[in-house]
Amino acid sequence: METERRILHCDMDSFFAAVHMRDEPHLREVPLVIGGDPDGRGVVSTANYAAREYGIHSAQPAATAKRLCPHAVFLRPELERYRRESRRIMAIFREFTEIVEPASLDEAYLEVTDRLAPYGSATAVAEAIRSRVREETGLTVSIGVSSSRLVAKIASDWDKPDGLTVVRPERVPDFLAPLPVRKLHGVGPATEEVLAGIGIATVAELRDRSREQLAEALGQFGLTLHDFARGIDPRPVGVPRERKSLGVEDTFQRDIEELEEMDRRLTTMAGHVAEQLAARGLRGRTVTAKVRFPDFRTLTRSQTLEGATADPGEIGAWARRLLRRTEAGQRPVRLLGVTVSNLEDAEGTAEQFSLFGSQTKG
Repeated sequence: METERRILHCDMDSFFAAVHMRDEPHLREVPLVIGGDPDGRGVVSTANYAAREYGIHSAQPAATAKRLCPHAVFLRPELERYRRESRRIMAIFREFTEIVEPASLDEAYLEVTDRLAPYGSATAVAEAIRSRVREETGLTVSIGVSSSRLVAKIASDWDKPDGLTVVRPERVPDFLAPLPVRKLHGVGPATEEVLAGIGIATVAELRDRSREQLAEALGQFGLTLHDFARGIDPRPVGVPRERKSLGVEDTFQRDIEELEEMDRRLTTMAGHVAEQLAARGLRGRTVTAKVRFPDFRTLTRSQTLEGATADPGEIGAWARRLLRRTEAGQRPVRLLGVTVSNLEDAEGTAEQFSLFGSQTKG
């Protein structure tokens, strides 16, 4: 009989902000926002929980965050500082299992199915990890424990901050049923809108539909969602392999017409790509912007740089320039994307990156 998998999703709590709060005590009791210039077109990277009480959240325009909480403290990100801390945390994870898949600087999946000794259970492993992270870094991590990546990821967000949520296999159907479909991996605004159009808002409602109905609405991804709704997710946890490119794209719930809004979205995406690069110790020489129009015509524009970069300001600036080599702004767009390719090892660099909101103009 096949052993039931045991997967952890470890997600640091308000990571960027938490590093500053640990090291700078005067920031511990104030609303703190890490991101771009609130008087420009910067974007929020993360906010501490005091700031979140005012409705501030990641990927929000920093100017909006300032309007919501004028007395918040705004700091520009220090990516190299967070990278150093991330390396310490990932090293702790690897003491418990060599099968660690970083998803970003502050989160990772851990496969512990065959690594339970001497702890006895995945729950005990998770408790030991939380204790080690707290003792050695002064930071907290929330962990979800389940038999799949899908459920472990959702569970890690269930009881933040400093939470531990265990969803045993027999509890998975009840755990998933009341959740909005947006909680499922891969469901963004566009897919959510399609599902709403056929009367599906929750996982329970999704579960009631046949494979044929979901395939008709969403193609191959509909079949994946049919499995996800039942907690079926065979995706393995894997040690990262060599990547040829890293990118982010987003299909919008409503077409975007204003060039300024397109720029803001690209800036956010560039920040996410830079974070992925940093988490893997990479940088790249080629930046590509992707645009899809309402008629599904899709264009890409690329630029190969003189030197490799993982600087979100530089990536974002090039993405915005490349956008202007298309009809975007003259025509609405339904999808935008940013990719960095021609990757190389970034170890040994000591640059400090200005995440989410470089003032380099596109």
